Amino acid sequence: MNDRIRVPEVRLVGPGGEQVGIVRIEDALRLAREADLDLVEVAAMARPPVARLMDYGKFKYESAQKDRNSRRNQTNTVIKEMKLRPKIDNHDYETKKGHVVRFLKAGDKVKITIMFRGREQSRPELGFNLLKRLADDVEEFGFVEASPKQDGRNMLMVLGPHRKKSEAKADVDAERDAKAAARTSDAEAEQAERREMAAASAAAPKKKKKKGPADNMDPDIDL
Repeated sequence: MNDRIRVPEVRLVGPGGEQVGIVRIEDALRLAREADLDLVEVAAMARPPVARLMDYGKFKYESAQKDRNSRRNQTNTVIKEMKLRPKIDNHDYETKKGHVVRFLKAGDKVKITIMFRGREQSRPELGFNLLKRLADDVEEFGFVEASPKQDGRNMLMVLGPHRKKSEAKADVDAERDAKAAARTSDAEAEQAERREMAAASAAAPKKKKKKGPADNMDPDIDL
């Protein structure tokens, strides 16, 4: 950068990306000083090297901001696992399918493992048909990323989500914020209703108590 560039000439790029052309390093440095900018070498291996006029401090700050935002939005891929038996009953199947759907909706991959025992190992078609059934049932939320394959006593399949985890997380956050806003709105409406009822009760004229026969009697009179 600037005086640390040790070449006789550079291919100069202006601050707006415009091509200035090949100039002597002295002229490039002079242009940088006149514009109150830095001369930064951006392609050292080119012949001649490419240098650009820029505000290097601002460039570093904006690059750091982009890196922070990228790390903040980055989400690690999580692989969940769901294990099934070849002869699983319908109730257990529906329960486990619900878990798979929940994982996929959250943007996670799901490894499905069919566990064979004893004589079941001679019936691999049971596991294959079960995996195909599950893939068809959840195709709205995910796709088959790794087709079923035998692995010892198990048969494996990997389902991938249609949506990225960052998108799913954004929807979850938006739904949570919406519910919180709705709860706040309901609480405020309830408080306003209570205040209105209290004000109406205070403004209403109080009814006078009617006197009965006993109210006009002398307490000293023996009845």
